Amino acid sequence: MSTSRDPSTTKGPLPLPPSPGEYLERVPVLIFDDSADMARQAARRIQNLIEAKTAVGDQAVLGLPTGSTPIGVYHELIRMHREEGLDFSHVVTFNLDEYYPMKPDSLQSYRRFMQENLFDHVNIPAGNIHIPSGNIPYDEVEGHCAEYERRIRKAGGIDLLLLGIGRSGHIGFNEPGSEIEDRTRLIVLDEITRKDAASDFFEEKYVPREAITMGVGTILEAREIILMATGEHKAPIIRRAVEEDLSTDVSATYLQMHPNTTFYLDRAAAGELTRIKTPWLVKSVDWDRQMSKKAVIWLSEKVGKSILSLEASDFHRNHLHGLVHSHMNVDDLCRVVFEDLRLRIRYAKDLPSRKKVVVFSPHPDDDVISMGGMLHKLVENDNDITVAYMTNGSVAVFDGDVRRHLRFVQLSADLFLDRDTSNDVNERAESIYEFMRSKEPGSVDIEDVQLLKSYIRYTEAIAAIEVIGLGSTNARFLDMPFYKTGRVKKDPIDEEDVAIILQLLEEIEPDHIFVAGDLSDPHGTHRMCYSAIQKAVANYNVRFNVSSDGARTNGSGVPPIANSEDDRRPLVWLYRGAWQEWEIDVADVFVPLSKADLDTKIEAIFKHESQKDRALFPGAYDEREFWQRARDRNRNTAKELDSLGLPEFYAAEAYVVCRELE
Repeated sequence: MSTSRDPSTTKGPLPLPPSPGEYLERVPVLIFDDSADMARQAARRIQNLIEAKTAVGDQAVLGLPTGSTPIGVYHELIRMHREEGLDFSHVVTFNLDEYYPMKPDSLQSYRRFMQENLFDHVNIPAGNIHIPSGNIPYDEVEGHCAEYERRIRKAGGIDLLLLGIGRSGHIGFNEPGSEIEDRTRLIVLDEITRKDAASDFFEEKYVPREAITMGVGTILEAREIILMATGEHKAPIIRRAVEEDLSTDVSATYLQMHPNTTFYLDRAAAGELTRIKTPWLVKSVDWDRQMSKKAVIWLSEKVGKSILSLEASDFHRNHLHGLVHSHMNVDDLCRVVFEDLRLRIRYAKDLPSRKKVVVFSPHPDDDVISMGGMLHKLVENDNDITVAYMTNGSVAVFDGDVRRHLRFVQLSADLFLDRDTSNDVNERAESIYEFMRSKEPGSVDIEDVQLLKSYIRYTEAIAAIEVIGLGSTNARFLDMPFYKTGRVKKDPIDEEDVAIILQLLEEIEPDHIFVAGDLSDPHGTHRMCYSAIQKAVANYNVRFNVSSDGARTNGSGVPPIANSEDDRRPLVWLYRGAWQEWEIDVADVFVPLSKADLDTKIEAIFKHESQKDRALFPGAYDEREFWQRARDRNRNTAKELDSLGLPEFYAAEAYVVCRELE
């Protein structure tokens, strides 16, 4: 899917960020179309610092974070070390924080994270690495924090500090209530932070309640700060951090006071900034078709009128003078936007029929959660459908579900097996029970348990698609290697993952493929699956010898949803997962759902019993169950369309249609 470029996005040389105060932003912000570009630019800035310091015989002092966001930077620094000879022998590092209590070799330890993701792969001396200790006695913590501060001062202070941002607005672990004078200390973690960390610990109850963190005052003494953020779920707190007043409720707002701080954001994380969401409020814009549509929809929602009821005075009173001046007639503009949206509503008769369809589902439930309504209609239209479950979803299954299914196996063994074999089953089951009784929270399951958890997800997936008229022959379990670590942290996507997808495409030769296009999945699996599909589709499409044109549109701007005779590449439908829905101005297709359609979809979601009532990884920022999110999202999409003056539906799903994944 193509996106328009903002003046502050970067391809090639790093651009100058807006001056503080430009737009509504109180700190310089760079927006990148590609998170990989963002990581490379941050790594290049670190490289320049290290090389400049080394050239004059000095050491570079870095402040480093953990989490998923900086991993790309660390991988790029490792590449620079191996391929470009970047020397870390004169680098000193200070990490921002560590859970307390926390053993250094625990899976969730930040010390272990840093070793695995950076320090084990570069030539930094062990004595130059400083990370708060999570396993010292409680009565020694205060002294340990004071010594950490002393070592930072002895090193000459931090030259460049990388930061992430939590959903509570924390930098480091400086939770709401932190003050500008705070130094390295032990802090009680906010409820939101512990929920965000729950996936790493396999349940919120295992997340430590405290952590040691650099204070805001320590952070602000760094000579340069780069804060990095990715994903739609970070967008609201990013807007608060850079556009709103200083507040102890959001410690990241203190960065507005720093003379050399820059926010590095991907486009999703920047989505709530005024210059992105409603740019006409802060700058002159090019009133092309898409921007005009976006503004008219915004105005309709803001003033509470349907699109065709808008008047010229509504535009003038809401900072849309430029839009009025760029069009001969406001009524004509509103009609064009209304018709554009109306043509995007596609009933069952307008959807693919008797075609070959592949639905890629990152987890074994994303298909029915995100596109259960569409899937049911595709079945009714007699399409040849394959649902490809990309990962086994095993880490999201509670141990209690394994015990329940094991008991079923034991109780039913006599029906299928002779006595001796039945005894073997019971012995094997007892060994698994013993492992689960003795394993520590958050530890990796043995292979037998991982397999059982996979089988639970597989049987649920088949039961779910049976509700909408498919069966086991329509399901493919790709079991992609990158996911099979037994941990929340996954391996990078490699050629083997891409080859599995490419082989499926070559076997089926689909006319249509459905892909999870949301990048807001807090666990990153959707993002990684998208990357693998993107590479496989690009390789697959080479055979058609057709130039890439992204999304195709007709004269009205509405994309066709059928293959043309001269372009046999599969049409790509992007759906979103449990966390977000496509915005009205972005979606290419709206599929209306009746109450019966939505009830069928919810029934299919219910078949994923291991994710029902209390999912292991529900995402920290939404208390609703997955079926409730799907119901509310689809109902809200229909309500938004109705408020704009379009036909009133019970519910609706939204999709973006394109040829190439970007």
